[in-house]
Amino acid sequence: MGQLNIGDLMDYVNTDWSEALKNYESVIESGIVSMQVKATIKLARLAKHVPSQILARTIPVLAKLLESSSSDMSIHPIQEAAAYCLKRVACRGDGALAVDIGQSGATSTILRLLPRCSDGSRQVLLRCLWCLVNFDGGNRVIVARNGGLGIILHLLSSYMHDDRRYLLEVLSALALLREVRRVLIRLRGLRYLVEAARFGCLKSRERACQALGLLGLMRRVRFLLFELGVIPVLVELFHCGDNTTKLIVGNSLGVICTHIHLIRPLAEAGAIPLYAELLQGADSNGKDIAEDVFCLLAVDEENALAIADQLVKILKEGDDEAKIAASDVLWDLSSYKHSVSLAGNSGAIPVLIELLQDDNENVREKVSATIAQLSYDEGDRVILADAGAVPALIELLGDDVEEIRDNVVEALINISEDQQQRDIITEAVDASTFASMQNRLAQLRLSDEHMVRSMRRMSIEQLTWDPDVV
Repeated sequence: MGQLNIGDLMDYVNTDWSEALKNYESVIESGIVSMQVKATIKLARLAKHVPSQILARTIPVLAKLLESSSSDMSIHPIQEAAAYCLKRVACRGDGALAVDIGQSGATSTILRLLPRCSDGSRQVLLRCLWCLVNFDGGNRVIVARNGGLGIILHLLSSYMHDDRRYLLEVLSALALLREVRRVLIRLRGLRYLVEAARFGCLKSRERACQALGLLGLMRRVRFLLFELGVIPVLVELFHCGDNTTKLIVGNSLGVICTHIHLIRPLAEAGAIPLYAELLQGADSNGKDIAEDVFCLLAVDEENALAIADQLVKILKEGDDEAKIAASDVLWDLSSYKHSVSLAGNSGAIPVLIELLQDDNENVREKVSATIAQLSYDEGDRVILADAGAVPALIELLGDDVEEIRDNVVEALINISEDQQQRDIITEAVDASTFASMQNRLAQLRLSDEHMVRSMRRMSIEQLTWDPDVV
């Protein structure tokens, strides 16, 4: 740095970096701007080779250079060089140097310079700011509390340069702060956050998506986001994202669309197959998200039928965990009051009956529980009987798993309300066994353990309720 030649620095292991730092500081102290700029740019280019402890000592020097006053509406070359160098320094290591840069005051200085510089200088400053807020949450707070959000939004309203994505990615980082999200609503900046979820690197788009989900906790904001086209933007992000992205998108979409008027647009945007994918994934959180959103979407009968079709496909083709998850959703949806039977019309019942013979006891338990729940509906009882459920259930009366036996008893007693099916059942089991089954079911219905099963009864009132969460 400073007086060292590039050739002298090719052997970075043997370089005396402390001496190089002294040379750089001497050049800066000389006050010769041309030499200061040249030395600072050289430092920036060598930053990836310089030890972190040496770079940390350059930060106060660079921060002071950045603060150099300008007499006009542009910034001096040395300020631009300092910003460029700070950006390269911030990118080193695990972000610790970005913390030091923020504490040096450089972040605040960049915010002061951004509105009054030319496009070329602005690119340099913006990229430096981008690094600082990406690597360190403390820098996000500095930006937020020094009017940074207003500056970023103002630039977004007029700045159409190729580097616009850096503005969007800075915004997505800031939007993780609750205080920023509140101001974002007031300054009518939501459209830029939706744009940030569409463009930029995947990590930034994930952050924007997460922030949109948090904003969607407020009912009035949900409709604003819907009008801004957030649903297709997030659906597209789901398609191009990795597993982590899919979880974030799935959760945010579920939160934003928690209203009766938004569940149909969500389904029409192609969300049902996406949540079916989450239900089949390896992540348990994804399964929980998918189950919750399916229960939300199924308030609409057309959506419910489409969901049931997806569940049948999973029951046929999925692995054991996916089959269990699909059975859980069918159990949940059995409490919905539609004009048609979801299980019956989708063809789920024959598949469920077949799965009663599955080798995996957890699959048998979940499937038998779902069949027991379906048996409370008169129409589903008929379909169950016609599909051969009775002999399959009777065969499971001797299963080793108590929960499975209890589910079977529950289903058989309910099905026996039809006299013809009662005769079939009593022929297969003796009268005393049948009486014992009836007594067992009565005990189950009275036990707290049995009542622990929590049905998701989604209502219009729940979907339109607006909790004061923000």
